[in-house]
Amino acid sequence: MANAREARDWAAEALRGIGDSLYTPFAGADGEDIDYDAYRELVRHCVADLGHPMLWCTSGVGEFWSLTIAERKRLLEVAIEVGRAINPDLVVQACTAATSPLDCLDLTRHAERAGADIAYIQTPMMETHGGAGTLRFVNYVAERTDIALGLFNSPSSGYVLSAAESAAIYAAVPAVCASKEGAFRPRNSRALHELAPGLVIWECDLLVYRAGWLAQGIVCPAQLGTVGYLHETPDRPILTEYWELIYAGRLAEAIAHARDAGMDRLEADLGSVYTSYPGRPDYFTHWGGAFKHAAAVLGLPVGDHPDSRPPQDRLPAEAKARIERAYLRSALV
Repeated sequence: MANAREARDWAAEALRGIGDSLYTPFAGADGEDIDYDAYRELVRHCVADLGHPMLWCTSGVGEFWSLTIAERKRLLEVAIEVGRAINPDLVVQACTAATSPLDCLDLTRHAERAGADIAYIQTPMMETHGGAGTLRFVNYVAERTDIALGLFNSPSSGYVLSAAESAAIYAAVPAVCASKEGAFRPRNSRALHELAPGLVIWECDLLVYRAGWLAQGIVCPAQLGTVGYLHETPDRPILTEYWELIYAGRLAEAIAHARDAGMDRLEADLGSVYTSYPGRPDYFTHWGGAFKHAAAVLGLPVGDHPDSRPPQDRLPAEAKARIERAYLRSALV
């Protein structure tokens, strides 16, 4: 774990490879409980079977907005306990986003005590007064903790920081060392790198990696929080092979591999099923039921309540069929 003073040097070296954003397996008639055995198996699969070097805990895919504070703490503890028993060098990233700065502080302090390496603070989801309000929020937590901090710039917040606003936070808060740019705005990421060249940036528009942005130092050699475990299997580690080619600068080979191994086909067939709800097409979401149905198709445990908790809707049959067709066409199942 890096303390605040060491955060930036640490992030430049430690944030590498595939970082898996873990779903939360629910149990019970309406998902009131968490199936921790299924969660342990998911962690074991990512770290042991797939060999992924990082985890991203209690974030959008994990449906943090529907979890209690106690549940979020326990999920992080379990991930650290199981993951580090397999790989002592596992990098554990904790999302401590909350609408209340007091809850965010509580979760960040817990992440520090539990042994997480870095805590990511998503742009607050309610009543955010732009970049100034977000800076005040992040600084409130940073002044009271001693752990590396990251920004999580997601459209699901309702407000997405501009490059100038993110750079201002980086300049003012020494613990801030990384940013997950989840809004599909590569121009903004390029501008952010120019304003804050020491900030470790992950851009969710993955085409920038094929365009050579890693070699230019604009983006980092890590997937800070994705669902890599839904894009390969232990028998066919096609995603790991792809990123190894990207990191080695063998871009033409990586592009050919993505085409020939079925990666591009899987992405095209899935479309936006994970992040778009038909009843609200203009809204970016993390549809927990979609992620978990894909996991079930791959044989991963999802608990006996495979849908999300409210306020998300249940995954309809047509979305399930689309996911199943995509995996069959990709030959991952």
